[in-house]
Amino acid sequence: MTRTFLSALLLSAAAPAAAETVVVTADRMVDVLAGRVVEEPVIVITDGRIASVVGRGGARPVIPAGATRVDLPGKTLLPGLIDMHVHLDSNPRYGGYTGLQFTDQFWTVQGVANARSMLEAGFTTVRNVGSDNYSDVAYKQAIEEGLIRGPRIVPAAHSLGATGGHCDQTYLPPSYAARGKAVGDGPQELRTRVREQRKYGAEVIKVCATGGVFSRNTEPGQQQLSEEELRAIADEARQWGLRTAAHAHGAAGIKAAIRAGIDTIEHASLADEEGIRLAAQRKQPVWFSMDIFNTDYTQAEGKKNGVLEDNLRKDREVAQIQRDNFRRAHQAGVKMVFGSDAGVMPHGTAGGQFRTMVEYGMTPMEAIQAATRNAAQALGRERDVGAIAPGRFGDLIAVDGDPLRDVSALRDVDVVIKGGKVEKNEP
Repeated sequence: MTRTFLSALLLSAAAPAAAETVVVTADRMVDVLAGRVVEEPVIVITDGRIASVVGRGGARPVIPAGATRVDLPGKTLLPGLIDMHVHLDSNPRYGGYTGLQFTDQFWTVQGVANARSMLEAGFTTVRNVGSDNYSDVAYKQAIEEGLIRGPRIVPAAHSLGATGGHCDQTYLPPSYAARGKAVGDGPQELRTRVREQRKYGAEVIKVCATGGVFSRNTEPGQQQLSEEELRAIADEARQWGLRTAAHAHGAAGIKAAIRAGIDTIEHASLADEEGIRLAAQRKQPVWFSMDIFNTDYTQAEGKKNGVLEDNLRKDREVAQIQRDNFRRAHQAGVKMVFGSDAGVMPHGTAGGQFRTMVEYGMTPMEAIQAATRNAAQALGRERDVGAIAPGRFGDLIAVDGDPLRDVSALRDVDVVIKGGKVEKNEP
């Protein structure tokens, strides 16, 4: 190697790489932190993070030569959406026993398309609350390596639960010896399950506190883990710096999870007045994630997809109660996040839930904040996601019209930008 070439190589290595800058403009922008609309925003994204946000009347930013421009006249910008309850390796087309026709890894492979569907629906971040074979950890890694397209993923890996409970394997006879990978009985065994999931990539711990709708031989209202067991899970997770999410339909299980220190209550279908009061008043924040949209799909398509009648019966029984309790919880001041349970319905339709949230008591701004500002707070990711603000990732979506007048606009997202990269741009 010649001295001249070596010197050039060293100089090249020492020189900082040019920053990649993207400038996004639109007619208006929803500021979810201030709860207002910003007219004629100019958003500068540098190396994947937002450098500045200026509205009409503000000092125009200095835009570097060569910056990429994304001009969106007539559109409204919002932060990339966050869905706090998805299952990327589930597919609603295969219910009941119909999934047994496929090899085990089919579920991981088909989840690649589901991840892309969530991203193209405007969800630039999702929390995957339970998967088999650590598939959600694999999706996260593959997305970060640029091998597949999808949102930012907060993985839970395997869901914790009791023997014979909602998070156990309940569809097969004893001869198969089928057992959930994170099943545990008693506080110490469940602490071990927490450590195992964290060891292999979980960033949130999902636990089934009650029975469920789409499991076999469980009822949604049935508490399946004691408050002592739930507290052990919450304490162990907190020790490792992880947050917790409890599948909890029934009133007793909801209250036990709240008292135990669980961070988010999933479904919360049968919450009673005491449970709602506990959630609203707990000093350590607790969030309700209530999937009040997917029943429209499961009741219309479930039988055709092979869902067992017993599961459809449970779905019918809790659906309207859950929606009414969503209204009650919101009126009582319970903190709420957006959680669709995508996988029970097609992933690309998750945005349809905004309309249902407004129908049952939220303003359009509150519904949008549930999927942005609130979700970021519940994740502990307020520096990264959930708002169009300096320092956060350049995750933006754009829709036609004004979603604060008609939130149904979020069912059909036109533009998706993740980390400053345009992932979708439809006229």
